[in-house]
Amino acid sequence: MRMRLLTLSFAALSMLAPGFASSSGQQPDPSARGRLVVSAAWLRQHAADPNLVLLHVGNRTTYDAGHLPGARYVDGSTLSISQSPEGLTLEMLPAPVLRENLAALGVSDTSHVVVYESDGMWAPSTRVMLALDYAGLARVSWLDGGQNAWVAAGGPLTAAVPPVTRGRLSPLTLHAVVVDAAFVKAHLHQPGYAIVDARSPAFYDGTRTGGRPPQEHKTGHIAGAISVPYDSFTTGDAVLKPQEQIAAAFDKAGVKAGDTVVAYCHIGQQATATLFAARILGHRVLLYDGSFEDWSRRDLPVDGPAAKR
Repeated sequence: MRMRLLTLSFAALSMLAPGFASSSGQQPDPSARGRLVVSAAWLRQHAADPNLVLLHVGNRTTYDAGHLPGARYVDGSTLSISQSPEGLTLEMLPAPVLRENLAALGVSDTSHVVVYESDGMWAPSTRVMLALDYAGLARVSWLDGGQNAWVAAGGPLTAAVPPVTRGRLSPLTLHAVVVDAAFVKAHLHQPGYAIVDARSPAFYDGTRTGGRPPQEHKTGHIAGAISVPYDSFTTGDAVLKPQEQIAAAFDKAGVKAGDTVVAYCHIGQQATATLFAARILGHRVLLYDGSFEDWSRRDLPVDGPAAKR
């Protein structure tokens, strides 16, 4: 367990607030989508709100050529560790560093942060969403359709980089949304939990193997995990599908109403897209941040061709 992070392990389960681990009677919350997602029309109406902070997730060249007025650029290293001391590719930042980076973006206790994507960066934008949830920020939304939707709604773009006033952000009260391998192992067959592989089906079924030489991942998936691919929830232009279609993707995989969804992928990015979709259905969500990279290095059980090696 990485002590610098608020990482939820099986041993730490008893320290959670009462009711966190229990999913009995929980029903998907139909109002969750309204709290987590805003439209381009809404954003045009609120673009001048003094507490609004816009975060652009996409290619730097796109941002430099034209972005939403007032938006700050966020890349993969702003809110995550690109390479952890344990050698994992993408991990949550320590709380003091995360707070510092958020404040440098202009985020304050009173901010309403809106994350939007460009260049088809659906999963990187949801990784930012999860990092903000992990930081304990209360008002965070995702712009449906991203920059393209803004332009289609008549919104302007600018190449001007806004001056940023440092935010006034209290010490973070972290939200326990990150778990480790021990937690995943302990909850693989526990009622009320769904361990979800968010990678493309070819990686789940073992047709393809992830990772890069000389550290390829195992072939197959975590033994007992189910498949809910990260790209099941948006159209090609990064617009969220209707609620019933999102629910159908989880229903097909066997995720039940009230389940806590624990997701992993290659390194902990694509999984956040599946978790965001689960959140807008009202599910509690947890990220196995080390994901299949960590599981493979630990030589833990898999289903698929690797299990026969």
